[in-house]
Amino acid sequence: MIYFLEDDNSIRELVVYTMNSTGYEAVGFSRPGEFWAAMEREIPSMVLLDIMLPEEDGLQILKKLRANPATKKLPVMMLTAKDSEYDKVLGLDSGADDYVPKPFGMMELMARVKALLRRAGPQENEGQEYTLGKLYVSPSRHLVKVDGKEVSLTLKEFELLCFLLENDGMVLTRDKILARIWGYDFDGETRTVDVHVRTLRQKLGECGSLIETVRGVGYKIDRRS
Repeated sequence: MIYFLEDDNSIRELVVYTMNSTGYEAVGFSRPGEFWAAMEREIPSMVLLDIMLPEEDGLQILKKLRANPATKKLPVMMLTAKDSEYDKVLGLDSGADDYVPKPFGMMELMARVKALLRRAGPQENEGQEYTLGKLYVSPSRHLVKVDGKEVSLTLKEFELLCFLLENDGMVLTRDKILARIWGYDFDGETRTVDVHVRTLRQKLGECGSLIETVRGVGYKIDRRS
């Protein structure tokens, strides 16, 4: 089940119709009150969320979802007309797993939904644990600690960190990161990787410097550095 909270009737109806026509089960809500009532009955597999809503701002809703243990790791995708870099960073910092500016194409949106649902499932590296200085990462428990203190990451930030650790010493291009983490070609939006790396570094604090920038190429983590 996928929930879509959007007060624009035409957008909401088109997205819900497309999802239900392509094998997903989706329900749309025009007001936050309806959304929260549905959340009490059933927690979905994913939430698509607009920012500018009546009654309650989408970012406030996102923060509530992340503060609730039952929905802390629920995949959330923001669909919004706010498309500045600042807005994207704000959305990602608030816990969004993906940020889609309007207008968007339905094929691209469906690809993003499919990729996010797939990435939210069990991962091949779940049995592996990583310790690098003060940084500790356990994929199986979706746990990250810096100097013994737990760090809260979004799904995409966590996947990005694990991908870098899996490929210790290798330079990962932005395109390769997009293909692995987002699961499809993301033409013209490689800055999305840069935004995620920036917020990831900030959240990791003193361990953020472990993520090295290779100018003009991409990023890497090298345990030998």
